[in-house]
Amino acid sequence: MASTGDQEASAAHVEKKKTPAARYWKDPREEARKDANEVGKSAAQQTQGAKRRRLREDAEDEQRLLSGKSDPFPGPAPIPEDRLRKFKRKAKTEKSRRQHYKLKDMITRSEETSQMAQKQAARLDLVLPEDAGFLEGDEDEDTCTISQEDIADSVDITSATKHFSLRLSQFGPYRVDYSNTGRQLLLGGRRGHVACIDWHTKHLMCEINVMESVNDVKWLHSEAMYAVAQKKWLYIYDSNGIELHCIRKFNDVLRMQFLPFHFLLATASATGFLQYLDVSVGKEVSATCTKTGRLDVMCQNPHNAIVHLGHANGTVTLWSPNQKEALAKMLCHQGAVRSVAVDKTGTYMVTSGMDKKLKVYDIRSYKPLKSYFLPAGASCLSLSQRGLLSAATGDIVQVYKDVWSTPVTKPYMAHRVQKTVWGMHFCPFEDVLGVGHGDGFTSLLIPGAGEPNFDGLSANPYRSARQRQEWEVKALLEKIQPELISLDPTDLGRVDHATFAMKHQDRVQALGFDPLAKEKFVPRYKKKGRSSAGNHEKRKRKVAHEDLREDIQKTAQHNTKTQSERKQQKEKKEAAALSGQRSALDRFKK
Repeated sequence: MASTGDQEASAAHVEKKKTPAARYWKDPREEARKDANEVGKSAAQQTQGAKRRRLREDAEDEQRLLSGKSDPFPGPAPIPEDRLRKFKRKAKTEKSRRQHYKLKDMITRSEETSQMAQKQAARLDLVLPEDAGFLEGDEDEDTCTISQEDIADSVDITSATKHFSLRLSQFGPYRVDYSNTGRQLLLGGRRGHVACIDWHTKHLMCEINVMESVNDVKWLHSEAMYAVAQKKWLYIYDSNGIELHCIRKFNDVLRMQFLPFHFLLATASATGFLQYLDVSVGKEVSATCTKTGRLDVMCQNPHNAIVHLGHANGTVTLWSPNQKEALAKMLCHQGAVRSVAVDKTGTYMVTSGMDKKLKVYDIRSYKPLKSYFLPAGASCLSLSQRGLLSAATGDIVQVYKDVWSTPVTKPYMAHRVQKTVWGMHFCPFEDVLGVGHGDGFTSLLIPGAGEPNFDGLSANPYRSARQRQEWEVKALLEKIQPELISLDPTDLGRVDHATFAMKHQDRVQALGFDPLAKEKFVPRYKKKGRSSAGNHEKRKRKVAHEDLREDIQKTAQHNTKTQSERKQQKEKKEAAALSGQRSALDRFKK
């Protein structure tokens, strides 16, 4: 048996070490708090280490494939630079040192959001199902010799049904207009016949006879309403042919244009008046006497909503509802202007006149780019979404491609209709050109004319009645006021510094002090004698030139540049003087 002493010795080695006795100068509560803090720190360190280890393992798992190998292409897929450049929104904003840190954060977040949207748009560009294509002939074959029947026989059944003719010789000639979705067609005959057609399904929506001459027809913001310029007054009808309004302030209207983002109907009359009607409230916005006589040539710039008018003296004038005078006046032809068209980017304008010339202008500089001679002149012009130009000469319709980039010698396509063309319009989002003539209406297939992919939020050809109502409410909430129409839409984002200075001066006079003035630096109070008068002044002197630092740097750089320029000029003068001096030995030279 083990002795008692052996038991005590083994117990002394195995048992835990006893805590020392408490001393009177130690507080037991502080000791307990220290122990708890040490335990908490060790647990926090263990938690942070576990988090780092877990994140490292997750990253490694993401890089591994099912086979156990690492991912050879880690990270997101690269995007080509040309596609990124296509969706680029704006350049990066320069941040000065004096800007507030909150403003810098806001600018940084805005740039990050814009960059993310740019990348998403570039990636989703691959998802767009359709692509634009043009007609290509065989070797030594001109595409203008290919007839519409040959094209209809070569394409699929759905596309072939888009080429058709309506024989309406009793009430012609006809004016044509397509809705903004490109699905509905509006026809207006000179002798009073008005018809709405869903031309995809060939369903007749309504057909009426107004029993007087019709000068022009135009769809309004949706396919539920349209305007008809009749012999005496302007009328508004719904898609069922029911008369909604008779606006007697708008009399003798010859041409109409609808501004979709402003809900404005612009009309040009035989008496020389240009009038704007707000269709959302039914009120006249402005009426301007152009003092240029009869107005029968009219179009709009889709980029900035400026109305272009052609006159008998060969000029084209640009108008806005904000001013009573023309914004610009261009002398385009030696004779009367017959037709005007502007592309969707608002960059190029095409005009035709009685001098049998077709001219292309750059609206940004108001200078002519190209000039073409047509044997009989063009009576009607229309531009497609992809930049194709259609010109009607009598009963012949010719379509041209790239009229403003390269010299054109022959048309892209050509077609002859039954009688003289009176109205012509490209269908949005379709390779279709609608032609209204004296014998009715003809729909022509023009490959590459329309935009292949539509935006379902703005113009959806397949939207339901409920979707159309929701879109209409949203468009009314986002309606742009007529006062914002200007030649340069980017002017709205700029600051008028002169007006801002005047307003700031008036505010200072009213308040008696400058609210935007920077407060003077007041040193913070410090203890232990460090806030004496001398220390206060020393700290003030350290930041005295902080506000003027950038100005001082600019002045110093300017002075250095001026001194270097003066030194160079002085050296040049001295070199010229030395080269001009003659030595005493020059007299011995022959």
